[in-house]
Amino acid sequence: MKKFFLFSTVICFLFAFNSCKSKSSAYKTAYEQARSADVEYETDVATDDDDDDSEVLTSEEISYESVRQESVRPMNGEDVSGLKRYSVVIGSFKNRTNAYSLKERMIEEGYRPVVAENDFGMLRVIVSSFDSKADAARSRDSIKKKYAPNFQDAWLLERKY
Repeated sequence: MKKFFLFSTVICFLFAFNSCKSKSSAYKTAYEQARSADVEYETDVATDDDDDDSEVLTSEEISYESVRQESVRPMNGEDVSGLKRYSVVIGSFKNRTNAYSLKERMIEEGYRPVVAENDFGMLRVIVSSFDSKADAARSRDSIKKKYAPNFQDAWLLERKY
């Protein structure tokens, strides 16, 4: 009787631990759903083969696909005059430490970044700001090119007042 009880217990444990094993197809399905729901903002900016940074692109040649409109306000101690209508955002964080760490890194690179918060509590690290959408797009593309492969997801923020 003890052998039967022991054998039954072992079988139950085997079934219990086997059923807890993750199914790779479940992960694959979840990954595919997340991937299809993820909206990627890619830019297609016309450039020549030479690497002339002084190239002037017309507004028809600049892609504005990754322009988002948000109401943002500078964090305490930030320079309000640094924010204009169109800004280049290189990082978005919930964690203040991460946002300010990226800000310090960009200060060391010679930029004057601003950390701003949107209505949902996301901290945006803005590296440059312009009154013109075309100027902001050129700056975004320049940053992507200069820091590749970093900041390839940089985007334009149109500030709502």
